Amino acid sequence: MFRFSASRAVSGAFLMAGLMAGTAPAAFAQMAQPVVTAPMDVPAAEQRPLTLERVFASPALDGPGPRVPRLSPDGRYLTVLRNREDDRERYDLWAFDREANAWSMLVDSEKLGSGRELSEAEKMQRERARIGSLKGIVAYEWSDDGQSILVPLDGDLYLARLDGTVRRLTDSEAGELNPALSPEGRYLSFVRDGRLFVGDVGAEAEAVTPPDEAETVHWGEAEFVAQEEMGRDTGYWWSPDERRIAVLRFDEARVGTVQRTAIGAGSTKVYEQRYPAAGTPNVEIALYVMDPDGSDRVRADLGENDDIYITRVDWAPDGSAIFAQRQNRAQTRMDMLRIDPATGASTVLFTEKAAEGHWLNQTSNYRFLKDGSLIWWSERDGSGHLYRLADGAWTQLTDGDWVVTGLLGVDEAAGRLWLSGTKDGVLENHVYALDYAGGGAPVRLTEEGYSHGARMDKDAQALIVTRSSPNQPPQSYLADNAGTRLTWLVENRVDADHPYAPFAASHRPAIFGTIPNENATPLYYKMILPEMEQGKRYPVWFSHYGGPHAQVVSRSWGGALQQAIVDKGYIWFEIDNRGSANRGVDFEKAIYRSMGSVEVRDQKTGAEWLKTLDYVDPDRIAIDGWSYGGYMTLKMLEADPGFYAAGISGAPVTKWELYDTHYTERYMGDPRELPDAYAAANAIADAGKIADPLLLIHGLSDDNVVFDNSSALISAMQEGGVPFEMMLYPGYTHRVSGPVISVHRYETALRFLEANGVPGGGR
Repeated sequence: MFRFSASRAVSGAFLMAGLMAGTAPAAFAQMAQPVVTAPMDVPAAEQRPLTLERVFASPALDGPGPRVPRLSPDGRYLTVLRNREDDRERYDLWAFDREANAWSMLVDSEKLGSGRELSEAEKMQRERARIGSLKGIVAYEWSDDGQSILVPLDGDLYLARLDGTVRRLTDSEAGELNPALSPEGRYLSFVRDGRLFVGDVGAEAEAVTPPDEAETVHWGEAEFVAQEEMGRDTGYWWSPDERRIAVLRFDEARVGTVQRTAIGAGSTKVYEQRYPAAGTPNVEIALYVMDPDGSDRVRADLGENDDIYITRVDWAPDGSAIFAQRQNRAQTRMDMLRIDPATGASTVLFTEKAAEGHWLNQTSNYRFLKDGSLIWWSERDGSGHLYRLADGAWTQLTDGDWVVTGLLGVDEAAGRLWLSGTKDGVLENHVYALDYAGGGAPVRLTEEGYSHGARMDKDAQALIVTRSSPNQPPQSYLADNAGTRLTWLVENRVDADHPYAPFAASHRPAIFGTIPNENATPLYYKMILPEMEQGKRYPVWFSHYGGPHAQVVSRSWGGALQQAIVDKGYIWFEIDNRGSANRGVDFEKAIYRSMGSVEVRDQKTGAEWLKTLDYVDPDRIAIDGWSYGGYMTLKMLEADPGFYAAGISGAPVTKWELYDTHYTERYMGDPRELPDAYAAANAIADAGKIADPLLLIHGLSDDNVVFDNSSALISAMQEGGVPFEMMLYPGYTHRVSGPVISVHRYETALRFLEANGVPGGGR
């Protein structure tokens, strides 16, 4: 049973009155009226204070956290990776039988796992995928016959069947990268020691790519920037009839070597890592096509220029052609190559070009159809929309001032497709159906008030939908392709038995609105207010990211950490600046070749508005960001000394020449050609201008934003006589997280703020 909190209703009215009172200054006259979410229903459970220790402990306060939901080829089973109540980071493989309406565990990672340490290559691949902290089963793949599932675990491969039996396929210290079953289930393939291995399932796999090549040569792998920046984690692709394999070969000999120092608690390891820093050479890449045993190998014609990126590779549905997306280094042009798998000859099917002063955003939202046409995502009209290429002619399928965020599935027989997008507002991602053959507008299939993500089976007959709202942790359900919910997979309702139930009474509603920036462009913000007393002013925990390809503000579950900080008497605030995602080309390209400029000013706009509110303490606005957000903290403090009370900078990029080619040059261009743009964007030159308290945080084994970034900043600030504080984490990478370390990190931040005049609570 739920009970309504009358005091919360009164508090909500007070908040709205205060918000509207704070919008009076003319500079913010164009603001839309803010929207306050409804209070969370409080279950009949004993209420307790929300501590940082509980936020990061198990079971997760968000409730069950299933990952990688997939439908079996016949649609009968739905499989997910489900974390354990006693260990939120460990995942097992579960299956839901739609006919029996029952769940069962298929693979218990603790019983089956060997505990063997992963190879360095697999560790780094997991870091690229942002799953380095997870344990147990982190990936799996259904066989096309729907009878078995390929499961990597602790560096080896297993085949799980639906009757609960599990067969071990490999046993090697070397480990296997990018494992896959061939489309008809005959072959097992994987990468080991830079070579592609193939064998009959159950038999010993053998290397099918050339031996005795240089150590810098890799077959079937994704190069560093492909994993880190392109969303491509493999380097080989089976043909639909499993008679041929398209395999990328890259040679990183010309890529510069950096010494990555991983400083741990008890030892220090130094890794020689090939790292393509901005303005330096990339790998030399080639594409081959071969039989499963490595014979009849032909090289594809990728053109004369070898300073390119191959971002995606696909087979035509009938296996008659290979399609490779060739991107120029500046990322302003993409050629879709059609390659003959028998000869390697190629032609350009079409070319995509970036808008003036912009770059091309790489996409996975496309589908080659059996009728020879192509559904394709493009920003050619200024927003991300879907098009169809058929018989050499383009037809635009969606349009308007919104963006398609995903192509979920296509039913060719029905002439329908399913997509996700922001047609009903940028703060809520919804699922839509579209009759692409007959025309018409997208029809929304999901419920307002939530932000959604979704997947479909290969025949587009069923949807797996995940949704959340500011008051509802993530839920998952199975729906038919009309959007009708068939069954909950994880209802995750915050009832008396939910992990979050003992803390629901202190859950504060989220407030959403817009603030006009210097160009009168509306910027979306989110704010959470603590329980406040009339006449008192409260400090702000101003959280920010600011970088491209990210949207921070949405009507989705924010997690318990935000609420724990609010419980300590802080106002939580975040705002999406120009350069962030899902607002179209013009909004995004404002940062082109000028990182650290408009984002800084837009974030300041949010802080200026906060200072007009009569319940905000204008002298206690503290900023906090990680990675690009850490960079933003530095640039914000440098741009406006004395404006913010304090800043927390986590794992910051401080000099863009230290970051990789594909990410950095996409936005900033080549530093060899644009040295002045890079000089203006770095955070080193103006480090001496920082006059406000600064806390610098970095993991000493960070392989993404390497510690050289922070050491350069440290040196500059010391040479400039600028005081600052620092917390370093031995053995931790770009993710400084865990049940104990996360608590330490945020307690450090809270102590830093309190010591520098920004404690929580009103005054």
